[in-house]
Amino acid sequence: MDFYDTRVLKSVSTAIVLDNGEIREISNNFSSGAAVRVLSSGSWGFVSQDNPENLDEALRSAGKLAEAARYKSPRSPVLLAPVEKPGLQTLPEVRENPLNIPIEEKVKLLAEIEKSARIEGIKSTNAIYSESLVTVSYSSSEGLDCEYTLNRIGFAVSAIAQSEGVYQIGRESRFGVMGFEIFKKHDAFALAEKAASTAVGLLTAKTPKAGTYPVILDQELAGVFIHEAVGHAVEADHVLEGNSILEGKLGEQIASPLITVYDDPSLHEYGYYPFDDEGAESKRTTLIENGILKSFIHSRETAGKMGGESRNARAQGYSRPVIRMSNTFIAPDGMKFEEMLAELKDGIYLKGSRGGQVNPGEGVFQFNAERGFIVESGELMTPLRDVSLSGHTLEILNSVAGVGNDLELNSGRCGKAGQLVPVSDGAPHVLVRKAMVGGSG
Repeated sequence: MDFYDTRVLKSVSTAIVLDNGEIREISNNFSSGAAVRVLSSGSWGFVSQDNPENLDEALRSAGKLAEAARYKSPRSPVLLAPVEKPGLQTLPEVRENPLNIPIEEKVKLLAEIEKSARIEGIKSTNAIYSESLVTVSYSSSEGLDCEYTLNRIGFAVSAIAQSEGVYQIGRESRFGVMGFEIFKKHDAFALAEKAASTAVGLLTAKTPKAGTYPVILDQELAGVFIHEAVGHAVEADHVLEGNSILEGKLGEQIASPLITVYDDPSLHEYGYYPFDDEGAESKRTTLIENGILKSFIHSRETAGKMGGESRNARAQGYSRPVIRMSNTFIAPDGMKFEEMLAELKDGIYLKGSRGGQVNPGEGVFQFNAERGFIVESGELMTPLRDVSLSGHTLEILNSVAGVGNDLELNSGRCGKAGQLVPVSDGAPHVLVRKAMVGGSG
């Protein structure tokens, strides 16, 4: 056995789901468990269990699995990049502990928020609330021993509008690492109304004619682009597997000099963690600086192989750690939105995100925007719906002609290797000289 580590997790979580004013779900979950890894001559053994007790038995089992894997298909020895004991000085503050607030109060508040979305033209509404308090204890055979407790909380409201057989949806959500004060930080009632107004407005919006246009991406869509199209391509496991267009491009100019991109798990956003699931302290990684690719994101194993620093090994619950993003964003520059519209003159402004797909190996992507506007002579004109953005990652990055001064981050969950983890992504407004815009289904 060359190395082992253990993670013990204890969590308590609450979820509330309302549909059209009716309670669909109220759940309280308490869970505890452990994840154990053993490295033996280049092969890993991994065991997870619901019971955090008896870790010695789990270690023995993981050791046997590692030995069996080594016997079946021998691998070269693994060099793990070093990690130091993480500091825990800047944990997020919880001003109002959600555990101190009665469930009845939470249900009542959520019902009032959902009610705010029931404006004229809305046929259906939905609201969700979730909170979790998780304690993670990490220890390793190298003597690392550290622990943190983190509160995650959030809400989402969606509204569906219908007219003459056409359905449109608006959705707003806010999630963070804080307490019940999230409802003071964000006006949930105004956000519910905004979701509803978006849905109603989309009923009369037009579908754009497919083609190549100069475009402005809002903060949410530019953030999704940077997460999906760039973030996954800088994950070192993808690079090593030959599944990244950025393989072999470290130190090269891959984007407009206006583009600087960071991944920063130390920011108190939804993707925050004090240390990753291999005990590495959270710190900012510069991925792209003034258009030049500076770094990939790593686990200890890939950092040992490729150089670089490990701080992005993350797991959902008791799963195996995988290289994942945290809070990934384009750094702001000085351009005002009004200046961007004037520069664009005639083109399309794309707002919001409804997901999409990307192939990090080929660098092709397609994202669906929530909505858009035709821009004529620098003015927002015809509203658009069912609108998509597609193209090649490197072409879009090199076509950036302006980066705004109005950075915003949005929270969500990112899926990889069958695991979901909390992330944030964001950007200021971004002006792109030309991109493929089409009507999306």
